[in-house]
Amino acid sequence: MDDRPSREAGSKAPSDESISSDIESGNSKSFEEAMFRPQPSFTAQANAGDESIYSRADEDFEGFWESWAHKLDWDREWDRTLDWQPPWAKWFVGGRINATFNCLDRHVEAGRGSKVAYWWEGEDGTRRTITYSDLLEDVCRFANALKKLGVSKGDVVGIFLPMVPELPVAMLACARIGAVHNVVFGGFSTRAVAERLQESEAKLLITVDGSFRRGKVIPAKSELDKVLHECQALEHVIVLLRSDCDAPMKPGRDLWWSEVMENEELARQYRQAAV
Repeated sequence: MDDRPSREAGSKAPSDESISSDIESGNSKSFEEAMFRPQPSFTAQANAGDESIYSRADEDFEGFWESWAHKLDWDREWDRTLDWQPPWAKWFVGGRINATFNCLDRHVEAGRGSKVAYWWEGEDGTRRTITYSDLLEDVCRFANALKKLGVSKGDVVGIFLPMVPELPVAMLACARIGAVHNVVFGGFSTRAVAERLQESEAKLLITVDGSFRRGKVIPAKSELDKVLHECQALEHVIVLLRSDCDAPMKPGRDLWWSEVMENEELARQYRQAAV
């Protein structure tokens, strides 16, 4: 939804044919001025479907964002909505909130735990249906596993994973305990991974034995081991078994994801992970 009308009321948007013609001729004026309204059915289900939202925000922007903040669950409400000392701004000063509680716990506690959070299909055809309850348990189990390995608030955790369900689990687990997650794109080289781990002084790395790409298995852990010795702050590496490509494991440092998650102690206390 666009609150900046680009033509006078009653005027017609340029046709697709005229826009294409203008672009081909180098005249992009009509394309820049075009406004494409969403379908009414889409607008009807939007969280913000009333254009008066813009004027309300302009009249009292602090009160506007405060009204939205009240829709979240806070451990402690803020003392001041905005502390604005140009160019520095601090929002909801004194407030305390856990993002993962708002992403997961509140939905489960409201009876929506059986609703699907993710439908996932991997390149190899593997499919999984993950509910909010499933995701909450996995996140809390993994958060407790990180704490057991010495990760605490403010520590950096590197994440080098393909697009698998364990990726959001790892990110949410870090957020739950106040750790900083440093996600490295799965297509980057091992040298790029090592540089990012070094610069952030990552304490722990979460990675995979190997991933699938265009029908081929791409080893990850064996390649990472060639450079991880350069990461002086790194204490542990958690490895997800994805492609079964015989990843080397260093005793005392490396752990399998499955072993970490199957810990019975974590199963009993999994809901106690939040900071």
